[in-house]
Amino acid sequence: MSKTSQFPLRYGLLAGCIAASVVTIPASLIYPGLWVVAAVFGLLSAVGIRDLIQRRRTVSRNYPIMAHFRYFLESIGPEIRQYFIQSDTDELPFSREQRSIVYQRAKNVLDKRPFGSLHAMHEDGFEWMNHSLQPLEHDNTDFRIEIGRKRKRPYSASVFNISAMSFGSLSANAILALNTGARDGHFYHDTGEGSISRYHRQPGGDLVWEIGSGYFGCRNPDGSFSEDKFRENAQLDQVKMIEIKLSQGAKPGHGGILPGAKVTPEIAEARGVPEGEDVVSPPYHTAFRSPMELMAFIDKLHELSDGKPVGIKLAIGHPWEWFAIVKAMLKSGTRPDFIVVDGGEGGTGAAPLEFINRLGTPMTDGLLLVHNTLVGANLRDDIAIGAAGKITSAFNIARTIALGADFCNAARGFMFSLGCIQALSCHTGHCPSGVATQDPRRGGKLDVADKSQRVYNFHHNTLAALGNLIGAAGLKHTSELGPEHIIRRVSHDEIASYMDLYDFLAPGELLDGPCDHPIFEKYWEPAQAESFDPPDFIIRLRETKIEYA
Repeated sequence: MSKTSQFPLRYGLLAGCIAASVVTIPASLIYPGLWVVAAVFGLLSAVGIRDLIQRRRTVSRNYPIMAHFRYFLESIGPEIRQYFIQSDTDELPFSREQRSIVYQRAKNVLDKRPFGSLHAMHEDGFEWMNHSLQPLEHDNTDFRIEIGRKRKRPYSASVFNISAMSFGSLSANAILALNTGARDGHFYHDTGEGSISRYHRQPGGDLVWEIGSGYFGCRNPDGSFSEDKFRENAQLDQVKMIEIKLSQGAKPGHGGILPGAKVTPEIAEARGVPEGEDVVSPPYHTAFRSPMELMAFIDKLHELSDGKPVGIKLAIGHPWEWFAIVKAMLKSGTRPDFIVVDGGEGGTGAAPLEFINRLGTPMTDGLLLVHNTLVGANLRDDIAIGAAGKITSAFNIARTIALGADFCNAARGFMFSLGCIQALSCHTGHCPSGVATQDPRRGGKLDVADKSQRVYNFHHNTLAALGNLIGAAGLKHTSELGPEHIIRRVSHDEIASYMDLYDFLAPGELLDGPCDHPIFEKYWEPAQAESFDPPDFIIRLRETKIEYA
């Protein structure tokens, strides 16, 4: 459907009501029986005009009058679901309950519920957190960790931040609102691999600059990495850390092409590419092709950024490839300052269904592998671990940190705080809430002042809830959370803590000789710092099949 045909579809009802009012109001002076009809059309016209003028609801600004049908159905949704359809916990990717807690905290409205839990606590997989008989109160819930302590410019990061979302995927106003909220709340905003746009810079909030395989913002005309352009952006005061994206949870191992029609002047400016021309992001980096070359690249970025923390982001795939990276750390002496584990649950990026559903290790399993490997290699004290994957609540943060993370990032959670209604139209450009679109008529309806306050509120209120949780557990800081705090029901009559469910390596265990944990026993020893190639026994296994033509 062309953009020109969208206007009458979205504004047609309002235009029709205004036209009907113009006709029926004068006619009612001649035919008094028409005054009721005239009043109805006049009232609807007034409602529609008010929808266009108000700034709190982006969907109403984009769909005047029609949006009220959605709000009405939403208001009676709990009753419809309760009596006819499903519970608050059934919807996917995010349940109504998960979205509601974000909406409520973003709007600073009551986030409490009476009459007990809606969850079936005796079903397999239900999780909870153990409390203490020695609880604590927290006056300050701005929990932070220091990243890159040994660097010239370490960074004090919140334990809850905005995950990678590029300008181009999100609208200009969405980026402005996110960064303004991050500035006011003193937490960081990951740029996504689309680089630093004018909308990231304008509010002045802390940025983590993500460098992907397209090297946007630091590329030569041929698409290779440019040291000079990197240095120019990396030394901006607003840029606090550098993140090398090896892969992302939504589509690990998948490159992409941004069609020339979508390369607007603003996107071309941010990414450092020609306007109107197709832009290719290869599935692999050209600046390095081996674990040791990755370490050399990290060293180079440390130097070019004048000592800012440099880290990597990845979705875990083959364990031997991750082990090869760790062995390269040990061999070279180079350490990334942080590692962000992106869950294979998918994210804001649109991707083929097979990539979303069946590619990449889920966050919990990937996080456990990364944490255990760094502990076993005696590297954990040098490297902060972040994690991202469907985090919307204080309990999500607590359980993730208990598994081994130091901080958490969220993308879709912060999209909900902007007013996202999970319409699942991010890739079409027709986002009804003006969040994930480059249509200026839709994105322009998102009010930056109102939505940035909601971003701040969501972060602030979630950390306040996190403070209450860890206080109830008798803890002073999130860093004290451990696997003993989270309990899972594994069957109707059996429960176990994460401590009992998962294996945890001892410090230096991988360096002391053979490790009896299965995945390490099988893949740690043959992993090589010089190569991402699979072990010999994997290659021999592949050779038992018929060769390809």
